[in-house]
Amino acid sequence: MEKKASETREIQDPISGMAIPTEWVEKAKDPKVLEKVKSGLWALLSDGALLRRGFTTGTTAAAACKGAVISLNGPVDRVTVLTPAGIRVSVPVEGRDGICSAVKIGGDHESDVTAGAVMEARAEPLEIEMEERVDTGEAIEPEENIKLVEGPGIGRIGSAGLCAPLGKPAISRFARDEISKAIEEGMAETGLAAVRVELEVKDGERIAAQTMNPKVGVVGGISILGSTGFVEPWNEHLGKSRGAEILEPDRVVVTTGRVGLKYSRFLFPGHKVVLLGNQLDRLRFREGQDSVLCGLPALILKWGMPEVLEGTGYGTVAEMVEKEPDHSRIKEAIRKVGERLPQTRIVLLNRDGSILKDEEP
Repeated sequence: MEKKASETREIQDPISGMAIPTEWVEKAKDPKVLEKVKSGLWALLSDGALLRRGFTTGTTAAAACKGAVISLNGPVDRVTVLTPAGIRVSVPVEGRDGICSAVKIGGDHESDVTAGAVMEARAEPLEIEMEERVDTGEAIEPEENIKLVEGPGIGRIGSAGLCAPLGKPAISRFARDEISKAIEEGMAETGLAAVRVELEVKDGERIAAQTMNPKVGVVGGISILGSTGFVEPWNEHLGKSRGAEILEPDRVVVTTGRVGLKYSRFLFPGHKVVLLGNQLDRLRFREGQDSVLCGLPALILKWGMPEVLEGTGYGTVAEMVEKEPDHSRIKEAIRKVGERLPQTRIVLLNRDGSILKDEEP
């Protein structure tokens, strides 16, 4: 056990960036826990449980596209993809004669509506000296060696401020780069100088109706996304995280932002996690509820004590916490938060997910 503890002092979850406490590893019953965490495919929780991550639509699309290119030289049933997180993963595919499909893996995510979505890519060699393809009218720049065509089932941007310009396919920059890299690897493996790849999502428009896309302004299909290439094994959609959602469960964690939302899943695996944002004045728990307020210090401390910075010489709570984490004003503010929530555990986090303060009721 000593060796296990010493090996894990510096271990970090490569996807979330969270430093993994030694005691979490010691609670894990799986002898391959370190290997699994380092692979990025598994998330380790505070109770020692391991949850499997899924793959993003971006990783799935990249696998289908790479498989399509490789299958021009022969059948393929698995490809590797370099994710935006820098971790290479192996993805099962079905590819033959330039056509390849990949099924989106949801992992242990309980409500990933895109899990099981089939992405199909069709690849064909491209003559880069052609100025224009007669059959499609697609303009080809002489220096281009990859032509990615977004087919049916991929949404289009209908509102400003999303992952791409208005009218363009709903493919984020990270996902597009991941797909391009995968196609380049397929070209290197097959010796092709240039390719045209058409990507589509089977039943994409139907699947999209179950996502947030119609509400945010993405029309006609799903989005191809993923800043890491992995899907966390829980639902990170913010939704209307309010009132009844907080009062309903017996064990609940209320968070003030995405950092708290992200790490509370690891820290409190048996609790329902609800994002309340800066609406702490609306926070209510019921009698006997196992409740936790968790997040970065600023919002929580200022809610408990608006004048927390007065007379300290600090311009922000973050600065004070970094330089004097045991400052008397911090202690006083936590005490006042506790007075407002006398039955609630107060947990303040650092940005890396480590616990700064943990006050029991």
